[in-house]
Amino acid sequence: MPSRPNPTLRQRRLGAELRRMREQAGLGGSQLARALGVTPAHITQMETGKTGVSVDRLHAIAATCMCANQPLIESLLDMTGAREKSGWWEEYRGSLTTDFLEVAELESNAHQLTVYTTTFIPGLLQTSDYARVLFAHTYPPLPHHQVELRTTFRMRRQHVVRSEATPHTAFIHETALHMEFCGPKILAEQLDALINDSEQSNISVRVVPFGASVVPSPSENFTYAAGPITELDTAQMDTGHGGQLFEAPAHLARFRALIAQMDSSALPEGESRDFIRSIKDGIGKKHV
Repeated sequence: MPSRPNPTLRQRRLGAELRRMREQAGLGGSQLARALGVTPAHITQMETGKTGVSVDRLHAIAATCMCANQPLIESLLDMTGAREKSGWWEEYRGSLTTDFLEVAELESNAHQLTVYTTTFIPGLLQTSDYARVLFAHTYPPLPHHQVELRTTFRMRRQHVVRSEATPHTAFIHETALHMEFCGPKILAEQLDALINDSEQSNISVRVVPFGASVVPSPSENFTYAAGPITELDTAQMDTGHGGQLFEAPAHLARFRALIAQMDSSALPEGESRDFIRSIKDGIGKKHV
């Protein structure tokens, strides 16, 4: 198979799981290469996602590594790149950074999405006006066409939840509900949209109030994307230097523990909806 200059997130994850399978079997790259009759360089290419993996080869790797996790093997077979089509986000390659494209790819392939935000409304639930102002406040400032491009891209990302195809749970810290960087009118419209979204069958909005006993640290805005099996879950965290992905079992276990803590600390859905409505009504009274 020809080498890929820019393997996708999904292709890289397949390679990483093959590497994890090999390492858990206690095999070096050269050992696996000899068993399969390929070069060590070819193993490296597969494990970095730069070359595809056929169904037969994946079965051979699993057998050589004595992997008995059949659900994992079946899920990896579904990830083999030969049958994949390019996602809509590829239209933006070269216009937006890889971080943007990988978030869209992650969301598109997720079986369920859980997010936690402290300062802003989650991206998949933002109105276009709210997102536009958010991008306009980026530092250093973006040119107008880039603000519009990023806003359009964010609105297209929302199809995964607007189509009701993917269950989405949003834990939103109370701080985000009060931030008026966009002005009272746009914030009120955003909160109204959030209330409406929370009534959709696949969207759960949970407010983490100021008085909550346990919450992640303020810097930990994250998305947890559930895969077809737990081993293929992925967490993504925004940082000041771009997005960071977490796939290691220990990291994923930590994120699951954080979600469980928030689930016990956040307001129930109905109370969250009423809480958001009270803040929205307060904005109207304050700016009369």
